[in-house]
Amino acid sequence: MENNSEIKTKKIEFNLSSSFLQELINKIEAKDLFSVNDLLSKLHPSDIAEVISNLPEKNRFELIALENFKINPHVIVELTDELQKEILEKISSDRIVKIINSLESDNALQIIENLEDNKKEKVLTKIPIEDKNLFEETLSTYPENSAARIMQREFAAVPEDWTVGQTIDYLRETSELPKEFLEIFIINQLNIPIGSVPSSRVLRTPRDVKMNSIMKNNKFLIPAEMDQEQVAYNFEQYNLFSAGVVDQNQKLIGMITVDDIVTVIKEEAEEDTLRLAGVSDEEISDSAFSITKKRFIWLTINLLTAILASTVISLFNASIEKVVALAILMPIVASMGGNAGTQTLTVTVRLLATKELISSNVNKIVSKEFLVGFYNGLIFAVITGLAIFVWFKDYHLSLLIAVAMIINMTAAGFFGIFIPVILNKFKIDPAISSSVFVTTITDVFGFLSFLGLASYILQI
Repeated sequence: MENNSEIKTKKIEFNLSSSFLQELINKIEAKDLFSVNDLLSKLHPSDIAEVISNLPEKNRFELIALENFKINPHVIVELTDELQKEILEKISSDRIVKIINSLESDNALQIIENLEDNKKEKVLTKIPIEDKNLFEETLSTYPENSAARIMQREFAAVPEDWTVGQTIDYLRETSELPKEFLEIFIINQLNIPIGSVPSSRVLRTPRDVKMNSIMKNNKFLIPAEMDQEQVAYNFEQYNLFSAGVVDQNQKLIGMITVDDIVTVIKEEAEEDTLRLAGVSDEEISDSAFSITKKRFIWLTINLLTAILASTVISLFNASIEKVVALAILMPIVASMGGNAGTQTLTVTVRLLATKELISSNVNKIVSKEFLVGFYNGLIFAVITGLAIFVWFKDYHLSLLIAVAMIINMTAAGFFGIFIPVILNKFKIDPAISSSVFVTTITDVFGFLSFLGLASYILQI
């Protein structure tokens, strides 16, 4: 007989294969609802969402349109916003009402946010009036990406003078509570949270003990207006599993749990990564034409900055004609500066996002990155200087590229941190705009220092 300690739980993972996808497409085109349901019923809602995302647009809508096909509400929640909007357009308002009524308030609000205005009005008139009022209040009062938009209205809260026994009976008998919760909030007569008790502690405490005697003081309450990125920072900084959300009067109106924050952190990280490359949100389901439109603006800006760099080169056209080697070596300086600037920029954006770069240490970190750029410039000045001497047998060229390398990489280190810090100070997202500025400056500095020094050192 196997020892329990040796038994290992097998993790079931779903890997979407082309054969599975093609089999599903065949069943959809044949309108074989039984086989479609059989294929999807074994999958987790997030895996079904992945399958739907990878279906061709035609088959995706054929699936939704299949008679008696009932899409799991949690599958819709797992879809990206863009794909969710597309699918909700194809679903009747009555069907959407059923989906909303089966979800917790945070997920239901997400569905409502992604509805077209006309359909949103129809849906809101068909849901319970209390829910309708809460959704409308949240949408009209609190800004997008605020804590109120990701909180759930269902939470467990009891008066401070209740006993553990009263609390347990309440939790057993009340159906409006969330399906899962880690904390029970303790509130005073004004519905203001004064503490919380882990549900495990309630189960292990005698029934006659007062709840306020076993509670921990609430140190972390989330204002409803707080930006979700700041909420995520608080969860990460203070190792929170859940936190109460309060309105302007400090009254408890909702709860945010760590699973919601994981999604926020993932979305924010993806957003910053895309913005650093000058790319807006793109989904696997987007068409080639749609993606082209999204990328066009930043590519146009890059073209203008490239023309600026080329203008600098044109100022030294005569020097380049006399010494052809300059044209060969010129990209080396600009490329090294650009890469060094991108490294510093990426680190800086991350420091700003995690709030590690603050006013008290900004001078220290700027100085440090300036020195890092200078030290890297010295190292690569020696390496490239020796390589150029071996290549061209010209110590003037070696000296030229060495000095230019030091200047450009030092400038890259400085501007790679200086630009995002300045943009952040003026409330401009550094992840969006920094890369264009840093790339332009390093290119201009690279060409200007290299060709300017060439005119002086080579006397051309």
